[in-house]
Amino acid sequence: MTVRVLVVDDSGFFRRRVVAILDADPGIEVVGQAANGREAVVEALKLKPDVITMDIEMPVMDGITAVRHIMARRPVPVLMFSSLTHEGAQATLDALDAGAADFLPKRFEDIAGDREEALRVFRRRVRTLGLRHARGGAVGTPVSARTARAPVPSRAATAPGPATATAPAHGVRMPRAPAFRLQDFRIVLIGTSTGGPVALQKVLTALPANFPLPLLLVQHMPASFTPAFAQRLDGLCAIRVKEASDGDGLESGLALLAPGGRQMVLESRAGKVRVRIVDSDPDQHYRPCVDVSFQSVAPVFGRQVLAIIMTGMGADGREGVRLLKEKGAQVWTQDEASCVVFGMPAAVAEAGLSDRVLPVDEIGTLLARGVGNA
Repeated sequence: MTVRVLVVDDSGFFRRRVVAILDADPGIEVVGQAANGREAVVEALKLKPDVITMDIEMPVMDGITAVRHIMARRPVPVLMFSSLTHEGAQATLDALDAGAADFLPKRFEDIAGDREEALRVFRRRVRTLGLRHARGGAVGTPVSARTARAPVPSRAATAPGPATATAPAHGVRMPRAPAFRLQDFRIVLIGTSTGGPVALQKVLTALPANFPLPLLLVQHMPASFTPAFAQRLDGLCAIRVKEASDGDGLESGLALLAPGGRQMVLESRAGKVRVRIVDSDPDQHYRPCVDVSFQSVAPVFGRQVLAIIMTGMGADGREGVRLLKEKGAQVWTQDEASCVVFGMPAAVAEAGLSDRVLPVDEIGTLLARGVGNA
């Protein structure tokens, strides 16, 4: 099937460039253009595209406001174009909170070193988001960046129930979910990509300040974005969140976010576990990479790891999870219905590595419930 796209940017030159790039893909049809956010809202309702590419800074109505209006009237995946600056990061995170599904650098050379690869990445993102929407998949829901911290469930409201069978993924028959006891673990790992910023926000805001385990977060994100994202999460969550630095120790109730452009690994020396921030191998596609981080944790904590793979494109995390499973770790994956892109979780589930499949809203709830029953 053909993915129908609406291109929105106040620059006629950039619109023409985007249209030409997308027109080179026979599976994509550009059905309309808009020069500002107000036009985008009108055209989105009239043309009913499968995907919208959206600039942030525009006259008449900016892209963030336009996303809010579109999500309120006819939700559709929106791919934002962003500058790789601190201000661009803040605006892009606001757009994701408003309901945008994903973002890419506005300078195509910042997507990949090779121009043709950058164009392939762009077209692949558009196709994936559009096909997901056309087939009735989830669309990002607005999340206010100014909402109060989520209430922590009371003990009475979170009494433990019997283990339940996990939901199937892509027709894969899942085993009965193992019992979940937070005290069986020493660390929680979360890996995610497309759709991840909002998914991480939903999970982490559900955790109480006295969450007893450290967390490591790996989100595919540029280096200029991760400081702003960690700061935003820290302001929203009862737990503490910071961008990881070389030499950081692990602390209960502290989530360390892998810095963009590099790799976050664990190292154990003389009985002390520390985070190390290292450069990527030249052939490493993801920076940060879920596989790299997860594989480094396996020899340190073995079976005492809870690994969670959430929404994202591709299969990053599968091999890291495979090594963790060999050590006896427990693995959760986000379900297809609540994913923006069911790529990374599907890769883990289809490899038979997932112990439990959960909607994103239930992941944080179950973790918080573990605190109440620890």
